Amino acid sequence: MEKMNRFETITDYNIFNNHETLHPLVSVIDFSKADPRRLIRTYFGFYLILLKDVHCGDLRYGKNTYDYQEGTLIFIAPGQILDMEPSIELYQPKGHGVIFHPDLIMGTDLGRHIDKYSFFDYNTNEALHISERERQMVMDSFGKINYELEHVVDSHSKELISANIELLLKYCERFYDRQFITRDNANKGILEKFENLLNGYYNSNKPQTLGIPSVAYFADELHLSSNYFGDLMKRETGKSAKEYIQIKIIKIAKKKIFDTDKTAREIAHELGFKYSQHFSRMFKNETGYTPKEYRNLN
Repeated sequence: MEKMNRFETITDYNIFNNHETLHPLVSVIDFSKADPRRLIRTYFGFYLILLKDVHCGDLRYGKNTYDYQEGTLIFIAPGQILDMEPSIELYQPKGHGVIFHPDLIMGTDLGRHIDKYSFFDYNTNEALHISERERQMVMDSFGKINYELEHVVDSHSKELISANIELLLKYCERFYDRQFITRDNANKGILEKFENLLNGYYNSNKPQTLGIPSVAYFADELHLSSNYFGDLMKRETGKSAKEYIQIKIIKIAKKKIFDTDKTAREIAHELGFKYSQHFSRMFKNETGYTPKEYRNLN
C-alpha cells in the first residue's frame, strides 16, 4: 500500500512544519520554517488555505496533474486527500497558509455559510492564480489572523479570527470571479464541449440505459470538479448546470410531444426518466402545461 501522511489535528500539522501551536484549532504557517521533505499523498482533517510561492512539485487529481507555480492559492476541505506524484528528491517548501479545524467555526457565521465557498471542493487543476496585488491582500489577511493568535485569548478571539477567515474567503470569491472573466475564451471552449456532450448524450441510447444525465457526469467528461463546472456555468450562462440540462431536456421533449404516435410515458422513457410522472412534473414546471395539454395547443 502506498504510504500516506495523515494529519487529524492542527497541532500535528504544526509539528510537521516546525511551527509553534498558538491555538489548538487554527494556525498561520510559514512553510519556509519546515524541514525539506519528499512528496507524498496526504490526508487532512481540517481546512487549509495555502499560498504557494515557488514550484513545489506535481499534485495529482485522478489522471490530471497540476504543476504549482508562484502565486497560486489552493483550498482543501476536511477529509480530502491531496495526491502528489511520488518523489525521492527532497524539496524545501515555501509559502504561507491558514489552517483551521471545523470546531473553530462551529456556531459562527462562517460555520453556517462555509458550504457556499465551493472552491474548497475544486480539483487541484482548478486552483486560483493571483496577481501581486491580490497576493498582498491575502498576506494582509494572514497577518490579521496571526495578530489575533498572538493576542491574549479573550471573549472576542473566536469571533474575530473566524470573521477574518471569512473576509479572506470573500476576497477569494472575488479573485475567482476575476479568473473566470480573464479565462473567458477557455470557458467558452468548455461550454461548447458541454453542449456537444449533451447533444451526443441525447443522440445515443444513453438516456435509456443511464437515465437523465447528472452534473457530475458531464463534469467528469470535461475533467472538472462538479463545483467548478457548476460555478463556471452560473457565471457564463446565469443558470446552474442542472437548470441548463433541464432546459435541454424540455427542448427535446417539446419536439417529441408532437409525434402523436408516442405516449407521454414512451417519451419520458426515451428522455431517461424512470417514472413518467417525474417527466410530466418537470415539463409543467418549465412550460406551465402538462405534456398532453402542450400537445393539444397546436
